[in-house]
Amino acid sequence: MKAKHQRLTLALLALGAVVVAGLLALSALKDQAAFFYAPSDVRRDGLPLGRAVRLGGMVEGGSVKRATDGITVHFIVTDGRATTPVVFAGIVPDLFREKSGVVAEGQFQPNGSFAASNLLAKHDEKYMPPEMAGKMHETKTLEPDAKQ
Repeated sequence: MKAKHQRLTLALLALGAVVVAGLLALSALKDQAAFFYAPSDVRRDGLPLGRAVRLGGMVEGGSVKRATDGITVHFIVTDGRATTPVVFAGIVPDLFREKSGVVAEGQFQPNGSFAASNLLAKHDEKYMPPEMAGKMHETKTLEPDAKQ
C-alpha cells in the first residue's frame, strides 16, 4: 500500500471517529437539554409533560405568596399574553421580586402548574451590585473647599 493511500485511510478513519463522537455527544445531551418556554408557548403548544424545561417571563405583580413553611413560594409567570402558576420550594435569589424577570427550571404538572426546581432571577441593564450603588454618585474634587 502506498503512503498516499495510508494517509487517505487514516484521514477517513479520523473523520469517521469524529462523526461517531459527535453523534454520541448529541444523543447524551438530548436527555439533558432543557428547552425554554414562555407561558403563551405553553398555551399554544400544550404542556410538555415528563421532561425538564425552562419557563421564562415576568413575575406578575401581587402574585407572590409565601407558604407558612417559610420555604415554598407560589407565584405566577406571565409574558403579557398568558400566565402560568409556579411552585418553588427553596431559597429564592436576592433579585427575585414581583414585576421582574425570572427563569424557572423544572417540570410541568398535569394540572397546568409548573414545579420549579431552580429559579434564576433576571435583572435589567441598569443593574449594579449593592456595594457599588452608592459609590458611583460620590462627587470628589481636587479643589480645596471654597468656604475656607
